[in-house]
Amino acid sequence: MQLGSKERSLFKQVVEHYEAKHFKKGIKAANQILNKNPNHGDTQAMKALIMNAQGNSDEAFVLCKAALKNAMTSHVCWHVYGVLWRCVKNYEEASKAYKFALKLEPDSQQILRDLAILQMQMRDYEGYVKSRRMILQSSGPRGKNSNSRQNWTGLAVAQHLAGDLYDAEKTLTTFEETLRNPPSKSDNEHSEAVLYKNTIIAEMGETERALDHLEAVFKNNLDRTAVMEMRAQYLLQLGRNQEAEKAYRALLDRNADYRMYYEGLRKALNLEDSDVESLKILYDEWASKSPRSDTPKRVPLDFLEGEDFRNAADQYLQQMLHKGVPSTFANIKSLYSNSAKRDTIQELVESYLDGTYAPLMNGSSEKQTNGEKDSATEKSPFDMAVLYFLAQHYNYHRSQDLARAMELIDRAIESQPEEVNFHMTKARIWKHRGNLRKASETMEKARSLDEKDRYINTKAAKYQLRNGENDAAAANMGKFTRKEAVGGPLGDLIEMQCMWYITEDGEAYLRQGKLGLALKRFMSVNDIFDTWQEDQFDFHTFSLRKGQIRAYIDMVKWQDHLREHPFFSRAAISAVQIYLRLFDDPHLRDESFNGMNGSLDKMSPGEAKKAQKKARKAREKQEQAEHEKADAKKTAGGGAEGDSKKEDKDPKGAKLVATAEPLLDAMKFLTPLLEFSPKNIAAQQVGFEVFLRRKKYMLALRCLYAARSIDPNHSTNHEQAIRFRRTLKSLAESLPPKISEALEAEFSPLFSPNADLLELNSDYLSKNSESAAHVQASLCARQVIDPTTADENQKDVMRTLALPSVSLEDAIRGLDLLKDWKAQSRYREDYIAAAHERWPEATVFMNKHD
Repeated sequence: MQLGSKERSLFKQVVEHYEAKHFKKGIKAANQILNKNPNHGDTQAMKALIMNAQGNSDEAFVLCKAALKNAMTSHVCWHVYGVLWRCVKNYEEASKAYKFALKLEPDSQQILRDLAILQMQMRDYEGYVKSRRMILQSSGPRGKNSNSRQNWTGLAVAQHLAGDLYDAEKTLTTFEETLRNPPSKSDNEHSEAVLYKNTIIAEMGETERALDHLEAVFKNNLDRTAVMEMRAQYLLQLGRNQEAEKAYRALLDRNADYRMYYEGLRKALNLEDSDVESLKILYDEWASKSPRSDTPKRVPLDFLEGEDFRNAADQYLQQMLHKGVPSTFANIKSLYSNSAKRDTIQELVESYLDGTYAPLMNGSSEKQTNGEKDSATEKSPFDMAVLYFLAQHYNYHRSQDLARAMELIDRAIESQPEEVNFHMTKARIWKHRGNLRKASETMEKARSLDEKDRYINTKAAKYQLRNGENDAAAANMGKFTRKEAVGGPLGDLIEMQCMWYITEDGEAYLRQGKLGLALKRFMSVNDIFDTWQEDQFDFHTFSLRKGQIRAYIDMVKWQDHLREHPFFSRAAISAVQIYLRLFDDPHLRDESFNGMNGSLDKMSPGEAKKAQKKARKAREKQEQAEHEKADAKKTAGGGAEGDSKKEDKDPKGAKLVATAEPLLDAMKFLTPLLEFSPKNIAAQQVGFEVFLRRKKYMLALRCLYAARSIDPNHSTNHEQAIRFRRTLKSLAESLPPKISEALEAEFSPLFSPNADLLELNSDYLSKNSESAAHVQASLCARQVIDPTTADENQKDVMRTLALPSVSLEDAIRGLDLLKDWKAQSRYREDYIAAAHERWPEATVFMNKHD
């Protein structure tokens, strides 16, 4: 359908308004066209694109499909259809739409670019190579197009990622041959492209040629450090050790604190790890050359032993403590894995405290001038640094003596009550003693001493979350967030992707039994990772345009393993655990139960129903008040068009916990978790729980074996194996024979089909009777095998508190076990009383009066 001149002008305005994000004006112009030409497909498609940008995705799809019916052969409609699918992350459908649009308009650079970017996002490297070649071929002969370099480089990147290194190098070389004039020395894009080409040559295994190429471009390349590092590495790989030695020494002259340079120099000198004397001479040489560098003084502590270690550690510690370096303990605590070194360090620093040491000054016995006391009553800076170091030393888990740590930090605080680091350490000591309330209060005291410090502010918020003070933590974080942010401090923290806070906030709500809010936070973490993955779209073009190719390749490789990140694993495991609870106890899917689960256990069914009804009414009243407040804010102020935030229609997560399919929802977290973190034993264990409930027994067995391969002695493995054997026995007749045989064949090496489970469990208990975690696992297994042992099991959980090796974490896990078993109140109360006697400071075992 052809438009008149006026309508064509309006259509151009629709496109311009969309690109400028003037969505209301764009809709108005589109409607003007559609009033006269209601079936004009291109206009309908553009209107759908604007509606999608406004957040009306469903209506946009409906309108775009109508546009396709009216203009099936319009490349604009198919292009828009692809964009809509891309926005909902259905890349397969988007790719099909782009390809069809390209058939209709083969010369469209925009469609080609969109398709190429999508193929890169999908890691369809073969398709990406084809699209990049088409873009290059249509960009003009012999580089006359202004975007020529990025098109050539884009093809080389595609070939590189597809594994075709020879063609990638050839493409870059061909472009260099098209240049009529040599690039200027300040051309950063050319400098980067040359180094990228060099990495491709090296990746091909042609190290000698890579070195020759590097030597040819050495003088004119702008990234001098990268060139020097690559050259040293190539020389080392080629066995040209004398030249490699010179190269690494040149690098150390530039930066004597980079450990990898010392490692390269060690290899160039053919020094073995066992040649301690030669290594010490090497590091002493650089310590004298670079007296202000820390690395040549710190690294020898890793390989020295005995008296040599004692002397080196003494000199290093005295130097650092006289300077008052706060990070001294953090820098050397990795040595504590060696008990002899740990004990030596303790002896040395204790001697500094009692004054029985020999003061050093650059290796001599002269007194350090900066260690003098300021007055007769005030301790010297050296003394304060020693107290601070020892407090951290005794607070550390490998050398823990919390009473001694508390005594030392109190002495430090008495001398310098305004020192923030001292109060922070005291808060950590309270945390390790289990007193989360005092830990939170002490960290808040530290924060109040320096209210402009963002780090101590975040530490205070973290400790408040650990103590269940979510509102106070949000208020603290609000001191450094934008005041005008939609949703207050939390909204700004989510927008700024502050994952540590969101994760801690979710875990705090999970501990309180507020599953909706907890799940909401873990969903936010998942959304952040989705955003990071989606953000690649911007860099597929930006990096080529700016010429930052090596960084782009690193980013692509990093993105391929994005969900290995510990924050994702942590949030995903917690989210799966919530979905498991929702599946096991459907009552929890009603938000009215959330946060009051502990009290419901003590109520009769009638009382629980009344409590639930009352809580639901209170929740509805609170939600109505919140909606009215939000509406009032919305009416009072209005942001610029296109900047308004979508209203969160489920701020408490009630819809998330009300899911009808909790196990299917759990798979959204579990699938990437198992794919990218297969060595995470907690991931394999929650995977077992999900697959067992979904009756995917072979997958459950796979998770069980994976967990055992990671840690054969982990306590949870035993209890899960017992449950799996019980499940197989109960399903022996209902499972198809072939499936049953396959499962037995896989599982029999672990537990024989005819094994006496009670006897196996008793043997396991006797072998691990000194480990609280293993005893608890065996009691769980006994509860599964014989439910009539419930009373005995509850009593035996109490006995784990008397084990010499029992930790505070074991004790808390025992209390959780009693709650899971819905143990009688007397058993819980007796357990809490016994645990309180052993850990009197632990908040979890205190009653309300305490």
